[in-house]
Amino acid sequence: MDEIINWIQASTYTIIFTGAGMSTESGLPDFRSKNRGLWAKFNPDELANVHALNHNFEEFTNFYQYRLREIDSYKPHPGHLILGRWEQSRTIHGVITQNVDGFHHDAGNNNVMELHGTFRKFYCNVCKKEQDRERYLNGSNYCHHCGGPVRPGIVLFGEMLPEATFNQAELETFKAELFIVLGSSLTVSPANMFPMVAKEHGARLVIVNREATPLDRFADSIIQHKSIKEFLIEIDQQLK
Repeated sequence: MDEIINWIQASTYTIIFTGAGMSTESGLPDFRSKNRGLWAKFNPDELANVHALNHNFEEFTNFYQYRLREIDSYKPHPGHLILGRWEQSRTIHGVITQNVDGFHHDAGNNNVMELHGTFRKFYCNVCKKEQDRERYLNGSNYCHHCGGPVRPGIVLFGEMLPEATFNQAELETFKAELFIVLGSSLTVSPANMFPMVAKEHGARLVIVNREATPLDRFADSIIQHKSIKEFLIEIDQQLK
């Protein structure tokens, strides 16, 4: 841990990369976890995709309204809040995330690259005009401009990652002197390319994850014995 603290203090550009483990420490169940209420009501494999949006819109909407209410019952944990403070103090310079819950924004981060989109935004699938989140949650699922179907601003299976966000994340990764992964299995492509891009451009790589990842052999430090919250709180106390 002392070595990681020294790296953070010495780095002039530090990027954080977060995956599902960052959100599950807030209590939010993993999207893929089958021991949760969502799987009792819906089959995400059938609904979290473009085909359901186009051909099964009512159940698609019910599924995402349920997910939105689920997310709204949780909040950022202390680790999120530490990352928010660190960006304000320029200890870190950006967050690349696979998560769609918006917790990094809620915790005070501004330079957040949401590779898989976000539940903070909703838009019409026809005219692309942004729609009100609360109206969607309360059952208004057609656009008040053109009548088209309203959808969450997340990447569905069958869709490409948002190009502008991906390009920004790539540029931030190129600049990183220190790249810290928090709670990602690093198995989902193409998001899992960023740690290796950072390493290839000379960054030190730290991976904090309960399970082993395919990129562990390239990491300068691996933390598996601490939760993300414990890791961030311990470092934050040492940096003060």
